[in-house]
Amino acid sequence: MPFFVLIAFLLVGFGPAQAEIAVFPAANGDPAARTLTVYSSLDAPLAVAMIKGFQRANPAIAVRYEDLQTVDIYDRIVAETDAQGETADIAFSSAMDLQVKLANDGYAQQSDLPMSARWPRWANWRNTAYALTFEPAVFVYHKPSFRDAAPPATRRQFVDFLEAQGDAVFGRIATYDIERSGVGFMFMSRDQEQFDDIWSVIGAMGAAGVKLYSTSSAILERIADGRFVLGYNILGSYAADWASRDPDVGIVLPRDYTVVMSRIGLVPAAARAPDLGRRYLEYFMSAEGQAVMARELQIAAVNPDVSGENTANTMQANLGAQLRPVPVSPGLMVYLDQVKRTRLIKRWNDALRGR
Repeated sequence: MPFFVLIAFLLVGFGPAQAEIAVFPAANGDPAARTLTVYSSLDAPLAVAMIKGFQRANPAIAVRYEDLQTVDIYDRIVAETDAQGETADIAFSSAMDLQVKLANDGYAQQSDLPMSARWPRWANWRNTAYALTFEPAVFVYHKPSFRDAAPPATRRQFVDFLEAQGDAVFGRIATYDIERSGVGFMFMSRDQEQFDDIWSVIGAMGAAGVKLYSTSSAILERIADGRFVLGYNILGSYAADWASRDPDVGIVLPRDYTVVMSRIGLVPAAARAPDLGRRYLEYFMSAEGQAVMARELQIAAVNPDVSGENTANTMQANLGAQLRPVPVSPGLMVYLDQVKRTRLIKRWNDALRGR
């Protein structure tokens, strides 16, 4: 039976979220096959390679893939669980803080898997929440705009470049809007912890007319066509995928320090079929699944058995302490406190406005 995807839209009953649903029939053609339900923030087209790999290893399992925003994944799992119902069999999200909160608050169950004991300690919280990807925050630049000079490679150089170029780059730099982008907010919160002079960077971007976006694609599109010359703290996996298709997009891993985030996978406590959720999580952690992710999604593998340039092991061997992975731990929940979150956003806005 040929492999195909059915796309549909569903208005979710637990709030305003709208999910894009992709249904992958069992590879063995059985219409009565058991179905694995995935809630994920990874765009459905990007997930196809992983799902095809999983179904090669598990031909008797169909997959229902619900593409949701990170907050909606959290809200649905909490709402469906609290209503004494069933929820997804696995949740995969880039909102590290919300995923850890699900685990910490009892909305996820322990999953003891073949790779659990060998998974990096920073990437495994109590065999319940697993970091499955290794994705740096990078500077992205328009290569033709830097034919005669190297792009900034540190935050100090970034500020110096903006001040030296002045009007020539005004309105032509971009970063995430931390009020609308969960990844952007997390990168900013880590910047505040890692770099004492981070507010001079934010102030310099504000003075240079920085443009703010909630998505990586909006920034990368404008870098690629030259409307923008620089992007700050852009998710490296999306940047690498874009650069693989467009020779005008360049990437720099900041030499002073490079924050690395991860997408976290977990099996919800109220999963309808937790055994299927664990099977998918096991595949995602396996050398085969991680190699597919590194090769086809341009996302660095965490599994220590996977070799090649696009792996956490190789990146850490080459860059050492420059890389600062965000550990999977309750410490991620600090900025879920609304007072702390509001205070950081206010300081961000004030710095952008030169106050």
